[in-house]
Amino acid sequence: MNTRQLAPHVLRTLACYQLNGRAANLQTLVDQIRVRRADLRQTVSALHREGFVDAYRMRLTMAGFLLGTALLTGRLPELRPATATSAAA
Repeated sequence: MNTRQLAPHVLRTLACYQLNGRAANLQTLVDQIRVRRADLRQTVSALHREGFVDAYRMRLTMAGFLLGTALLTGRLPELRPATATSAAA
């Protein structure tokens, strides 16, 4: 999983949690976004280094919150493209 693909999903999910006054941890994000824990940890660490997430508290910074809330209104690309199933003839 590419960090650039996963980052908007993490920002949006954390923004949703914070808007609802709920706390998130790594496991709740894994369950919500449905990605591997290692990929999520790598993405949260990258967002932490860039100043968008406080990884120790698993909360968005002000800049991350602004990005996350902006992503709430749009549609994000799927993390896993749907596989085409062939119809049996």
